[in-house]
Amino acid sequence: MSNTVPDTNIAPLHGDDASAQAQLRVPPHNAEIEAALLGAILTNNRAYERVGDFLQADHFYEPVHGRIFDAACKLMEQGQIASPLTLKYFFENDEALAAVGGSQYLFDLAASVVTVINAGDYGKTIHDLFLRRQLIALGEDVVNDAYEPDIDTPAGGQIETAEQRLYDLANTGELERSVIPLGEAANLAVQSAEEAFRRDSHVVGVTTGLKDLDQKLGGLHSSDLIILAGRPSMGKTALATNIAFNAAKSFKESTDENGRTHTEGGHVVFFSLEMAAEQLASRILSEQAELSSDAIRRGDISSDEFNNLVVASQKIHKLPLYIDDTPALTISGLRTRARRLKRQQKLHMIIIDYLQLLHPAPGRRSENRVQEISEITRGLKTLAKELEVPVLALSQLSRQVENRDDKRPQLSDLRESGSIEQDADVVMFIFREEYYLEKGEPIQGLEEAQDKFLGRMENYAQRLEQVRNTASVIIAKQRHGPVGTIDLYFDGKYTRFGDLDRQHSEDAFP
Repeated sequence: MSNTVPDTNIAPLHGDDASAQAQLRVPPHNAEIEAALLGAILTNNRAYERVGDFLQADHFYEPVHGRIFDAACKLMEQGQIASPLTLKYFFENDEALAAVGGSQYLFDLAASVVTVINAGDYGKTIHDLFLRRQLIALGEDVVNDAYEPDIDTPAGGQIETAEQRLYDLANTGELERSVIPLGEAANLAVQSAEEAFRRDSHVVGVTTGLKDLDQKLGGLHSSDLIILAGRPSMGKTALATNIAFNAAKSFKESTDENGRTHTEGGHVVFFSLEMAAEQLASRILSEQAELSSDAIRRGDISSDEFNNLVVASQKIHKLPLYIDDTPALTISGLRTRARRLKRQQKLHMIIIDYLQLLHPAPGRRSENRVQEISEITRGLKTLAKELEVPVLALSQLSRQVENRDDKRPQLSDLRESGSIEQDADVVMFIFREEYYLEKGEPIQGLEEAQDKFLGRMENYAQRLEQVRNTASVIIAKQRHGPVGTIDLYFDGKYTRFGDLDRQHSEDAFP
């Protein structure tokens, strides 16, 4: 039996004496409390209800205590009573229990119990000491790995592995998240409705800056994982960039008469695994200065246009929009950066471009890509709930879209669609029919009559004119509301989206 509280009256040791004491250090534990909890459970099985949702057999320091706890749990889960009598049969020939008195030890545990009221506190103490032992083991592993001269494992990778293990350990220590009364949950729902009611747009989440899309989604809700998918050249990154800019631009905070803070828009972090931060900034500048992004890149602009570019740069300089273009980012690295940003600044939305370029946590790579994507999507959903922000992740679609006459995406077109569709709260597709029509201009066949071909060309031209400068956002899944299709205005020259007004397209942008 060890005392977990060090004696502060002992004089500090030096030299060999100090190192000898360090080697004799016993991991933090309290066998008396373990025995007291087991005795309480064996006396009154209802004591298990106070610890059963977080305590496990491997949390006990004494192996025999863990085995007794595990056996008692199995009996109770089968609807039987766990008592010294019912457990005696299983431990009669147990060599580990023989060292402490055999099956008679079970009766000693039950006989020594004073009260079962403190069972919950006993369980929390056991769990806390277990976490401390895990921290010690983690620290030793970090030190040993750092000493290991492994060229294939750089220091950055070791840091990431340590962060992932710490995060996993922190999750096992979350004892406070439990069931909450319906009334408390209803109050939270009413507060969200009140916040939406106070806004002119009636948007409860982070705005996309697109009225029709906000009306359909109600904004991007906190704790939601939103997937925006599409084939290449459909405008996924452009739409995500527009949403990020609009949310950051509309950020403002206000305090009501009750002292509660209300937020519109928000601080946004954009994890760009495909494009450099400079390229994303160039797209935003192109939109705001109304200059071709290609012309900006090549420097093919006049003096007046350059002045417009500088003015646009000054306008966006103070926007709360952050870009992280770290390549080959892992889900644990992304989580660490997002948590740090929320702690140091503020954070209301996360955007990832794009999901398939993320890597799983270090040490968890799988030969099966579907399993890797499943781990990544679960990690993103967990991150959204943990930080209470919407996570918008872009995703590629499989090539099977190109093999169909109707190119409109479907849920089955998602790469590794099972896990993505399952974990996502909202799945949206971006589709531009204009792109496919321009690629598929009719060509007159050898046997085709001229007048028939001209009729086909006329129909083609009419359809192309109808969909020119338009894009469709297909909401294929939404847990909080209806599905459907939203038509948007798309200006490819400036890579920007706006609300579609077919009569007055020039009014699409504010």
